[in-house]
Amino acid sequence: MLVGVPAACPGPAAGLSFEGITGYEGHCSLGSSLPGMTNAHDVVAAYWAAAEARDWDAFGALLADDVLYRGPQTREQVRGRDAYIRFNVDGFAYDWHLAVQRIVGEGQHAASWIEFTGHEGTQPGLCFFELGDDGTIARITDFWPEPYQLPASRAHLVERY
Repeated sequence: MLVGVPAACPGPAAGLSFEGITGYEGHCSLGSSLPGMTNAHDVVAAYWAAAEARDWDAFGALLADDVLYRGPQTREQVRGRDAYIRFNVDGFAYDWHLAVQRIVGEGQHAASWIEFTGHEGTQPGLCFFELGDDGTIARITDFWPEPYQLPASRAHLVERY
């Protein structure tokens, strides 16, 4: 059992690790049909843990049958649980890992910031989730910000890190 994760949460019971997920402690209280999960934060934490573990059964159980995934920057759209699982399995068929930096959730909405490391290096990902009335993930909107050069007009106004 993980320290700080209530026993009623599904992650530990399903063998999922929430280690390193900021703010997970104490979050197990929406009316989800998913066992032990009662708010968007819990569902999103379990989603990322299942993705990192490549536990596609647990991942799929968190998704609505008619889940809609959108990537506005590339105008990608995937409809349905099976298609979205295939998108993740076949579309990223190389060694990758993710680290959750932050999850913020309230009611049926959550946002996450992850660091995704794959064959092209590490990049941040920002993902917005909407849950359906049954507590499963109904909509995912995914952004992958690219770094860019600081405009000269602002250089004298900021400190770089």
